[in-house]
Amino acid sequence: MRLIKRILKYLTIILTPPLLYLITSLVLTHIPVNNTKNDHNKPHPIYLSSNGVHLDIIIQKDDLISAVLKDQIYTSKAQYFSFGWGDKSFYVETPNWADLTITNGFKALFLESPTLLHVTRYSSIQNDWIELKVDKKQLKKINEYIYKTFQLDSDQKKVLLPGLGYYINDDFYEAKGSYSCFKTCNSWVNSGLKKSNIKACLWTPYDFGVLNMHQQDK
Repeated sequence: MRLIKRILKYLTIILTPPLLYLITSLVLTHIPVNNTKNDHNKPHPIYLSSNGVHLDIIIQKDDLISAVLKDQIYTSKAQYFSFGWGDKSFYVETPNWADLTITNGFKALFLESPTLLHVTRYSSIQNDWIELKVDKKQLKKINEYIYKTFQLDSDQKKVLLPGLGYYINDDFYEAKGSYSCFKTCNSWVNSGLKKSNIKACLWTPYDFGVLNMHQQDK
């Protein structure tokens, strides 16, 4: 009986933090901020995409400020730029979900770690993107948010990591910030929307909260 009580005590200690995290994150995910409907009359479209876990922001090249495009490598075929932020070692060591291990998953979630910006270039709009319409002021703010995430070197240039892209249309750049379970790839996107006065979650580590909010406005 004493052994069972001890086991239950340890289980409670172990399980309480993740349960609190799960409950809190789900509650905050369903609380909207900047709670206005997507105004389809606004002149500038931006997009959200997800691979089922990870959110990206996509902006048309003509709507990107010069500071974001500066130092990037691209051709005239690149008309849309997708930006995703995440844990450096996770990006490098886990190009596919089949490469996910307990070790790199644990390190990404629970240990503060350096980060990268993943920039992917597209020639056209993809079918699974969700469109958001924004005004000039919102567009400027989301551009500035992305630019300020790039880590610059001593010459104020973006730091490209050559040869680490998954395909011919993507690259990785050193980024500011540390990744953790409280600041995930999805909370980075969500924070950008919040700071740009675009509808978002109060806080979320997930992709589905932001996606659902904007899918409902379509």
